[in-house]
Parts: sequence; C-alpha cells; structure tokens
Amino acid sequence: MGGEGTMGGKGGGSGRKMAAGATAAGRRGACFPALLVAAASVVCLAQVSAVDVHTPTELSVENGTEAKLPCTFASSEVISSAASVTWSFQAEGSTTSVSFFYYSNGRAYPGKSTQFKDRSSWAGDLNKKDASINIANMQFQDNGTYICDVKNPPDIVVTPGEIKVRVVERGTVLPGNLPLFTPTLVAGISIGGVLGLGLLIILIVCVVYRKKNSKKHYSGDPDIDARLGM
Repeated sequence: MGGEGTMGGKGGGSGRKMAAGATAAGRRGACFPALLVAAASVVCLAQVSAVDVHTPTELSVENGTEAKLPCTFASSEVISSAASVTWSFQAEGSTTSVSFFYYSNGRAYPGKSTQFKDRSSWAGDLNKKDASINIANMQFQDNGTYICDVKNPPDIVVTPGEIKVRVVERGTVLPGNLPLFTPTLVAGISIGGVLGLGLLIILIVCVVYRKKNSKKHYSGDPDIDARLGM
C-alpha cells in the first residue's frame, strides 16, 4: 500500500510536469502568429509613405468674386487612376467639417447638398500634382477653413492642407494685391510733375536772363565782335 502511494505520488508529479510543459508550448505557439502579424505590419508601414500637401495659410477674396483655392502636393509614387482629392469646409465657429468636393479618375463630383452647390469646379491637374479648385460667387457665409486632402495609394496623407479664407467687401485692398495706382499716388505724381515743370521753367528763365545781362556788360573789341557775330 505504501508503495502504491509512492508510485501514485510520482505519477501525479509527472503528470503535472507534462501539463506545465504543454501549457508553455501552447503559449509559445500562440505567440508565433502574433509575431507574424507584427512583422507584416512593420513591412506594410515601411512600404507606405506620406503625401506632402501644400496650401497657403490664409486667403482673402472679395465678396461676389471667384476664388481659386490653391493646393499642391508631393508624392513618391507615380500618379495613378486611384489618386483622389477631397475638399472639406469648416465654417467659422464650427468644430466639424463637411466634404463638398471630390475628384478621382479624371472626374469631379461637386457636393449637391452643400452651400457650394453649382459653385465649385476643378482647377487642378493631378499629373502636375495640382489639386486646386475654384469657387464662384464667394459669399460672407463662406468664411472659414478649407481642407485639401490628397490620396495617392499606397501613399497616404498625414496632414491635409488647410486654408483660412476671409471674404471681404468689394474694393477692399487685399494683401499682396495692392493696386498699381491709388488716388493718393496719382495726386503725388501730379504734384511732383507740376513742381518739376515749374523748376525747369525757372531754370530756363534764369539762364536767358544771365545771358542777356552778360551781353549788356561786355566791352570787348568791335572788330572781334563783328567776326564772332556778337
């Protein structure tokens, strides 16, 4: 009986060791697929790069005029038919944006249920890495931030370009668009011209006057004067 108990104890210990070994092997087997997934993710990330999108920070346009929203990008991949452009709008004071224009495979899809209905049009060229659009008849309600998002698989956009647009009254002098001739400039040119002409006339009168006086006070030889025509 004692021997049987001893053998039973040894058998129980061996069973526990085998169970522990199987558990450890199971854990190693479960970790292997996870390692494969992680490795595949790293490879995929190494193959995907970002599209660099460039837009002006701010843009001012006159009320009622057409605005061109510039957007260019750089991509390490060849531009393919899978490339696409999405423009979104975030109104002033809003925390959400609304997509209103989509371009892909040579076709433009302006949003029909937004405030830009029938006013937005494609103005870019993806082959030249230009994703610009036009918006006609800009209104004060169009003040806000415009977001340009470009995708060129497998390149993806990390940070879309954003333009803060400000609609102003017509006739307002826009930054970078100063008129060539303002009323003040024209007045200055006119006054300068009059003063310059006046000085020229005074100079001519002085020269003539001095020449006449020099002849009156000349007392030279009459014969020499006759030869010189004086």
